[in-house]
Amino acid sequence: MKNTTKLSLLAVTLLGIGASAYAQTPGVDMKGTVGYVIDQRGYVAKSGYGLCWRTGYWTPAMAIAECDPDLVKKEAPPAPAPAAPAATPKPAAEKITLAADALFDFDKATLRPEGKKSLDELAAKAKGINLEVIIAVGHADRIGADAYNQKLSEKRSASVKDYLVSKGIEANRIYAEGKGEKQPVTGDKCKGDKRTKQLIECLQPDRRVEIEVIGTKK
Repeated sequence: MKNTTKLSLLAVTLLGIGASAYAQTPGVDMKGTVGYVIDQRGYVAKSGYGLCWRTGYWTPAMAIAECDPDLVKKEAPPAPAPAAPAATPKPAAEKITLAADALFDFDKATLRPEGKKSLDELAAKAKGINLEVIIAVGHADRIGADAYNQKLSEKRSASVKDYLVSKGIEANRIYAEGKGEKQPVTGDKCKGDKRTKQLIECLQPDRRVEIEVIGTKK
């Protein structure tokens, strides 16, 4: 009885070892079912043509890449790294300052023929780029009341905008405003406050319309 018991225990132990080995062997499922014939070295036995020998228990779920590569679920290749975004061209800005006297008569906001010609050239240039915005800012000299000069500068910049719109520039692409006499460029160069011919000529640089065209090249 003792010998029988020892033999039984040995058989159980060997079976346990065998199941563990199978569980680690390719082509063996979790229940220990062998899908391929395994040689003594633990490798899948192959025919003279290099084909794996399947057991009668083999199922497609037990396929291994070595024997049945077409049946093995292939891992999806790693997703390619996202392409770097194309560099966006940096908008270029061109600022043009036109003397108000070149666009309008003195103390007026109606465009002169010479002024329209200058704006025609500007409109043609704007159409040659991917336009983002045109900024038109009117300025006035210090002669006269602040409120009057503010209104005059606004009317002049509005006239510039209206004309550019008539030349095919979208209205929402043009920003117009007036700064009145707040931003003179003559500084303290011109003396006096009386409306003399000399003072009017001296303050001419302050009477201006600054036009900035911003966009990228096509």
